[in-house]
Amino acid sequence: MNGASREALVAARERLDALTDATSVDAAGIAGELAAVTALLDREVSLRRVLTDPAQPGEAKAVLAGRLLGGQVGGATVDLVSGMVRARWSRSRDLVDAVEELANTADLTAAQRAGALDDVEDELFRFGRIVGANKELRSALTDKAATASAKSALVRSLLGGRANPVTERLVARLVTAPRGRSLEAGLESLSKLAAARRDRMVAVVTSAVPLSDGQKQRLGAALATLYGRRMHLNLDVDPTVLGGIQVRVGDELIDGSVVSRLGEAERRLAG
Repeated sequence: MNGASREALVAARERLDALTDATSVDAAGIAGELAAVTALLDREVSLRRVLTDPAQPGEAKAVLAGRLLGGQVGGATVDLVSGMVRARWSRSRDLVDAVEELANTADLTAAQRAGALDDVEDELFRFGRIVGANKELRSALTDKAATASAKSALVRSLLGGRANPVTERLVARLVTAPRGRSLEAGLESLSKLAAARRDRMVAVVTSAVPLSDGQKQRLGAALATLYGRRMHLNLDVDPTVLGGIQVRVGDELIDGSVVSRLGEAERRLAG
């Protein structure tokens, strides 16, 4: 997003954070309601165009949103969406993307409250690895001819009882409504959103052998120093990795020799 949409999204995130800061608020419930609004706006193109029409007064659009959603979702969700349609959006689709992000963020907030955010981050990463290694599974999850209920049932059979309920909900929403994204891109986006809950970046670490707890701590500290932000490590083991370790942060690949030097510098600083 850029321009007006970016500013509108920042404001929407702040409103959601202010709302979910109250422990009495059902963050998971709001997530489900925002997901339903996402589906509605994604399906009804003319509606989202009306709600993002810059020629229409913001208050009139908010009243329309309230009239459509009132009785279908809770008051807190109505207020969130009404605030969003009062804002200006560069493209009508940006509004749908923003509502979807807020739905996922609300679910991640629920996980964070329960002390399970790290588990959800790790489960999303591992699920992506499993899908990447199983072509038949990926085909089943991305089959355009399959119904949403069939895909949901498949996700439930894979993750139900084995993963955090938040992970299951996030993955189910992604595979049933990919909205033009690849499965890999969608999982990566969710992983980044989860990391952002703690203001951390995500580093995908592939090593020839499992890292010890001490190695993970030193690597995390070194990368945090390098990037100036806390770092969540997604760990993978691949015996074929040359140099013993590879680290990918976004589009940047750091080879083992650089990591080694970073670790040495961190140890010297600690000493």
